[in-house]
Amino acid sequence: MTHPAIQLPTLIAHRGYSAAAPENTLAAVRAAYEAGATWVELDVQLLGDGTPVIWHDGDVARCSNGRGGLASMDWAKAQTLDAGGWFDDRFAGEKMPSLSEMLALLNELEMGVNMEIKVNKGRDPIALVERALPEMLDTLPERLIISSFNAAALGHCRQFASKERLALGVLFGSVPKNWREQCEAIEAFSVHPHWPRLKRAQADAMQRDGYQILCYTANDPSAFHSRWAWGIGSVITDEPAAFKRF
Repeated sequence: MTHPAIQLPTLIAHRGYSAAAPENTLAAVRAAYEAGATWVELDVQLLGDGTPVIWHDGDVARCSNGRGGLASMDWAKAQTLDAGGWFDDRFAGEKMPSLSEMLALLNELEMGVNMEIKVNKGRDPIALVERALPEMLDTLPERLIISSFNAAALGHCRQFASKERLALGVLFGSVPKNWREQCEAIEAFSVHPHWPRLKRAQADAMQRDGYQILCYTANDPSAFHSRWAWGIGSVITDEPAAFKRF
């Protein structure tokens, strides 16, 4: 299940360096780069007008000075929001980035990305994939993993490109009994389990089957330390600097 062009780092900065800058912003990715991270994990979804943006929640209340759902928002409205001031005054005026803006920055910094296809409640996974995936494939084919909890989204992604061209990762909270079938159905490259709920026997089986294991979201390097012996390939973390110090 290998993708010959991808060399994964041990640490992937979650939503950028989200302990040091507002999550899923250009500033968070720059902070990750400055901290020595070579890959980031980000979320993509669509505004109501079809613009792909880097954002996690279904609405803007938590991470901006605005209110309202992404499904009812167009790009012009989104650009009036302050997506940084909630985190710290130093980031006041930071904007919600478009997918295009983010890909340009990742290319400039020569960084890789694990991009989650974020299918929030009531949103269309197929429309999201069709709008967002081609641009990512054209821009970062050898520094890109697409992951999702949504099986329909992952299945549609596979229609666009073979496993040799597009690395797909399956996200799990608790790893289900049929995890292998879900991975085989999309010719997955990687499995992305919630690290405290991953069992050693599951990790061993994933390794035997040739899957990369990317655990999320580990922020305490001492608590996670014993898991490295399980063959974990990468940790997705809000605190890349803490792991580097450990």
